[in-house]
Amino acid sequence: MTDHLPVRSSFLAFSRPTIGQEEIDEVVDSMRSGWLTTGPKVARLEGLFAEWSGGREAVAVNSATAGLHVAVAALDLRPEDEVITTPITWPATVNNIELCGAKPVFADVDRETLQIDPREVERRIGPRTRAIIPVHFAGAPCDMDPLREMSRKHGIRLIEDAAHAVGTAYKGRPVGSDADVAVFSFHPIKNMTTGEGGMILCADAAMAARMRRLRFHGISRDVWKRYSKGGTPQFEVDEPGFKYNMLDLQAAIGLHQFAKLEGFNERRGELAARYDELFSRVPEIRPLGRAAYPHRHAWHLYVVRLELEAVNLTRDEFLAKLQEEQIGTGLHFPAVHLQRFYREKYGYAPGDYPNAEWNSERLFSIPLYPLLEEQDQLDVVEAMRRIIRRHRKA
Repeated sequence: MTDHLPVRSSFLAFSRPTIGQEEIDEVVDSMRSGWLTTGPKVARLEGLFAEWSGGREAVAVNSATAGLHVAVAALDLRPEDEVITTPITWPATVNNIELCGAKPVFADVDRETLQIDPREVERRIGPRTRAIIPVHFAGAPCDMDPLREMSRKHGIRLIEDAAHAVGTAYKGRPVGSDADVAVFSFHPIKNMTTGEGGMILCADAAMAARMRRLRFHGISRDVWKRYSKGGTPQFEVDEPGFKYNMLDLQAAIGLHQFAKLEGFNERRGELAARYDELFSRVPEIRPLGRAAYPHRHAWHLYVVRLELEAVNLTRDEFLAKLQEEQIGTGLHFPAVHLQRFYREKYGYAPGDYPNAEWNSERLFSIPLYPLLEEQDQLDVVEAMRRIIRRHRKA
């Protein structure tokens, strides 16, 4: 292999879902049944998550963004209210606070793990704080014990953004099983998928019932109960709601993905360990640090940081070079407080959250999914080595 040719002859995708014949057959079964929208398979998937979580209420939705929206909407926030979250997250986490009428307040992250720093959260709790939304980043959990203590002490809600964390565990307990509210994502790049989709786990039966209404127009009886055998078509709007229901077509995929989740996550862990070993010999690339508290990592993402001091490229230029080498990458995540809307509305500026900003300039994600082969990993690392050799500072 010569250095002037790309490492690969074909493009290595950043992510690919693992879909088997079981998922395909289940979707076909739904199509043949004539029941495509919310129905018995959604109820089955909710039941599996409720059982897995040890009895939490399970509410299926058509995306984790929708799940966060109804969870935050159920708080009945007012314009003077504040919700604390992390600046290292997908914009949906913060956008839903804004869309529900409150002010997002950021707490900086740990520089090495990128998990929200509980000490920074506590500094920002004030008389207007109504909720905290920690994000379990990249498949590892936040340090939840101090956050739960703050929630109890100050009487504020704790909504866990667990979009990255299906299969993650904190101190021996699966994320979501001890949560007031936790929201999971089943987007195609996640550890299990329903195409698009999400699941809310909730400890409070009344709050869960309200989120079920909010996910479907504020109607208190879902479509399955109204149109299945023995149902009646009457309905009542209890309050204005949204159109966020999961389809049976989506749940058909999820039923089998959930059954395979443990195996998927074991394979992700094996691949992550191999990346750890490979990058131990590439000092210009720094993987994320590991949290000191007991946990099980689900390895949704393998995130690294580029040592900008060692090369004469920006991170974005480095990613463009990886594209030339036929390697796909992701960006998880640029700091949200520096996005235009939040800068202009609230005056957030560089220097406000130094750990988030330091990482935001350097981080990127590399391919990690069960279908990845060991040769693919070697190609990823060799492509980075090549670029570093060509652009290493003297």
